[in-house]
Amino acid sequence: MDKKLSREIGVSCACFNLRRAARLVTQRYERALKGTGLKATQFSVLVAAGYEEGLLLTKMARLLGLDRTSLTRNLNVMTARGLVTVTAGDDKRERQISITPRGREALAAALPLWQKVQAETVAALGPEKWSGLLSGLHEVARKG
Repeated sequence: MDKKLSREIGVSCACFNLRRAARLVTQRYERALKGTGLKATQFSVLVAAGYEEGLLLTKMARLLGLDRTSLTRNLNVMTARGLVTVTAGDDKRERQISITPRGREALAAALPLWQKVQAETVAALGPEKWSGLLSGLHEVARKG
């Protein structure tokens, strides 16, 4: 492959550019949340667990765009820290995720930091571009 084609792919590839932007934005959120002891992924898991009590692992994985194995690894760390509980569902093969009081406290402590970096991120793009980007990202995710 020649240099010109490599450059064209790098500039236009949806996967490359989405992943690059995601890594850089994640780094901003990680820096903002550092003092809370939460990673950006853990913050997202707590938000999802707080959204629906007893959320099924499969549904949470789909909601977060994670495979079950990656989510389970995150949940193991979070369970050890007392942030969430994982229990058997009605179907013993399924797992239900619940946020604990400690998890709610961690989420509450992280929320103002998240709000600040979220506002900075939206402001960097401007509200119109942010709205369009968010709409486009939701559409891409729906079509998977």
